Amino acid sequence: MLLNATVAQVTARIAKRSQAQRQAYLQQLDAMAMRAPGADRMGCANVAHAFAAMPAGDKTRATGLSAIAVVAQEVRGPNIGVITAYNDLLSAHAPFAHYPELIKDEARKWGATAQVAGGVPAMCDGVTQGTPGMELSLFSRDVIAMATAVSLSHDVFDAVLLLGVCDKIVPGLLIGALQFGHLPAVFVPAGPMSSGLSNNDKAKVREQAAQGLVGREALLQAESAAYHAEGTCTFYGTANSNQMLLEAMGLHVPGTAFINPADGMREDLTRESVRTVLALTKTRQFTPIGKLVDERCIVNAMVALLATGGSTNHLIHWVAVARAAGLTIDWDDFSALSDVAPLLARVYPNGSADVNQFQAAGGPGYVIGQLLDAGFMHEDVLTVRAGGLREFTRIPSHAEGQLSWQGSGESKDLGVLRPTSAPFSASGGLRLLKGNLGRSVIKISAVPEALHVIQAPARVFESQEQILAAFQAGQMEHDMVCVLRWQGPQANGMPELHKLTPPLAVLQGKGYKVALVTDGRMSGASGKIPAAIHVSPEALSGGPLARVQDGDVIRLDAIEGTLNVLVDDAVWNARTPATMPAQLQSQNSCGMGRELFANMRRNALKAEEGACTWL
Repeated sequence: MLLNATVAQVTARIAKRSQAQRQAYLQQLDAMAMRAPGADRMGCANVAHAFAAMPAGDKTRATGLSAIAVVAQEVRGPNIGVITAYNDLLSAHAPFAHYPELIKDEARKWGATAQVAGGVPAMCDGVTQGTPGMELSLFSRDVIAMATAVSLSHDVFDAVLLLGVCDKIVPGLLIGALQFGHLPAVFVPAGPMSSGLSNNDKAKVREQAAQGLVGREALLQAESAAYHAEGTCTFYGTANSNQMLLEAMGLHVPGTAFINPADGMREDLTRESVRTVLALTKTRQFTPIGKLVDERCIVNAMVALLATGGSTNHLIHWVAVARAAGLTIDWDDFSALSDVAPLLARVYPNGSADVNQFQAAGGPGYVIGQLLDAGFMHEDVLTVRAGGLREFTRIPSHAEGQLSWQGSGESKDLGVLRPTSAPFSASGGLRLLKGNLGRSVIKISAVPEALHVIQAPARVFESQEQILAAFQAGQMEHDMVCVLRWQGPQANGMPELHKLTPPLAVLQGKGYKVALVTDGRMSGASGKIPAAIHVSPEALSGGPLARVQDGDVIRLDAIEGTLNVLVDDAVWNARTPATMPAQLQSQNSCGMGRELFANMRRNALKAEEGACTWL
């Protein structure tokens, strides 16, 4: 199948735009890859420190040093560095507790060794949503990237396994690993929890609670029935979008993403990740992650995101990931791809199905197969498997203790997954909006078509607490565009604003025209309300949102791709931008560890530039 013309054009312009920095990145990668292994290259004291805690047999394999003599070089086996996001607070990462021992055991079977090189923090937006802790969320991605780099800086590894699943954790691990792009790397997921209370039923209880129709006990029971076991949340938010993108990039063992933690296949897939990464080391088919993640790989991830109606957070995170590999992508690239990438999946919040139903219908393998067959993805890419991206169109199974893979076949549920010949929509689920209010993005795949255009008077808010208070006071019973500013990376770390979805959904359900315009983020689970998010430049840096006043008419048009305030140009240009209230600025800069992130807020780039703090 010929590659779609738009996909080819976007890929070519990314390559051209990135030529200088990508070449510099690859030169550095090649220089690092040509060095001798750490156990042969480093000083004896360094090596002794690195392997002092290893069992004797592992130490011999890692260093080539026996108890009586230095043995031949070829006896020294590859050493795998394991970076883990394990903690037992969060359901998605709790299953990783026993993974290191599995990995070490499997590595020994193949004459290799493995060490937990380091741990990275893993925080949950579901826990911190609407609290001060949420203001650390976005920047935790860069903390994770730095923690990954610190862990790998011991420089005694021949390959890397990356254990992480959720929102900022996967992008952070990937950014960190790409700084060590000379090493082969494989991601090892833990899978989603089994289905509990449906996402639709959970959302209904949340809206009832917002109206005061049910109390805290009923709401807590509903939430606990939805989030009830180990594994990721079952909606198609940022965490599960991460897993779809890693499959599309060829960075997993094929089909690993959505196998439940308790499934008997999970252990074998984890062991398979060890075998997979060892096959990529210098002694075999050397494929470092920095070579694998090129412009074609990034475009494949972007198309997979759009074709499945994935999380808007990746319009920030994957820009940063690309930068870490010496590539520059922007929202124009996403927009062009969204115009042609068909929407193949309906998973909550873009439908009623959860990720377990998505997996049962064919999962990532079906989506990737359809996109490859129709020319929307690059097939000529490197992956962690010798068979290339076609291997990722297959689904794993487990019979008599043996792993095998079969083709995904036809969709098992056309209400969840459709072929490219009959998609849910001819275009992807994201739109770029441009106008005199700046550049922003909107996720339209979960918004009814009748609400793709909203024109209404502005109601300006300085914090999400103000919106919630106005709703509770009954002051929002009218058509309006809620303008929420001072939520960008430099203002307060760009928190997700998912807590606003229930009250705004209540107003929308009453028949009011409602939209949100903000320089903040919405959760990957959001989408019911028309929301122009990530508005850039942000208000704190003098962006247009700082000029909006109550009563200004705003037109959000997701069909034409525009976001404008309908104010006379002379009046608009004469306005003095508002400044962030001193009390709010003080509140956003202290408490809950926010003092430690002050430098990150000062140095954060725009959302469209990945909100990076390290450039």
